Amino acid sequence: MIRAFLFDIGNVLLKFDFTIALRKVASLSNVRDELEALDRLDRIKVPYEAGEIDRAAFLRGAFDMLAYHGTEADFIAAWEDIFELNEPMVALVEQLAPRFPLYLLSNTNDIHVDYFMQRYPVFARFRGGTFSHVVRASKPGREIYEIACRDHGLEPATTLFIDDLLPNIETARALGFIAHHYHHAQHDALLAQLRDASR
Repeated sequence: MIRAFLFDIGNVLLKFDFTIALRKVASLSNVRDELEALDRLDRIKVPYEAGEIDRAAFLRGAFDMLAYHGTEADFIAAWEDIFELNEPMVALVEQLAPRFPLYLLSNTNDIHVDYFMQRYPVFARFRGGTFSHVVRASKPGREIYEIACRDHGLEPATTLFIDDLLPNIETARALGFIAHHYHHAQHDALLAQLRDASR
C-alpha cells in the first residue's frame, strides 16, 4: 500500500530544455557552438549539483570556460529559463496532496531550486525535499535515497518513487521502493499504476 510519494523534478514535475539556456548563454560568450558550450558547462555543472562547489564558484567557472561577457544576472536568467510545467502531473499533485505526504528528490542546484520554489505554486504542496547540492549525494547513488528516507521518515516499501531516468528507478527498486519510470508522453501509465495500487 502506498503511504507517501517521492517525486523527481526534471521531466516529471517540470519539463526542461537546456538548449534554451545554451542559446542565450552562447550568444554572450566566445563559445558560440551550443554543443561545445554544453560540454564545457557540464564539466562544472556536475560538481555544482553535487554540492562540491557553491554558486559563486560555479558562476566564475562558467564565465571562464565560456569567455562569457554578459552579466551575472543575464547568466542566471538564462539558466533559470528552461522549465515548463508538466500540467497533468501538477493536476495529480493537487489530487494527492490532501491525502498523502509528498516529497521531492532531485539532482539540482540552488539557482534552480530558488527559481522553481518561487515561480511555481505546486511546490508548496510538498512537505520537504532532498536535493543533491545540499546533501552532497546524487542519484543514482544509494546514499541520497537513504538520506531522503531518514530525513522524511519514509519507508521504501510504502513509498512510490517517480523518476524519468531508468538508473534512478533501478536504485530505488533495489532499495525496496515502489517505483514508476515516468515519461510525460505516457502519463496515463502512471495513473493506471495508481489505480491498480488502490484496489
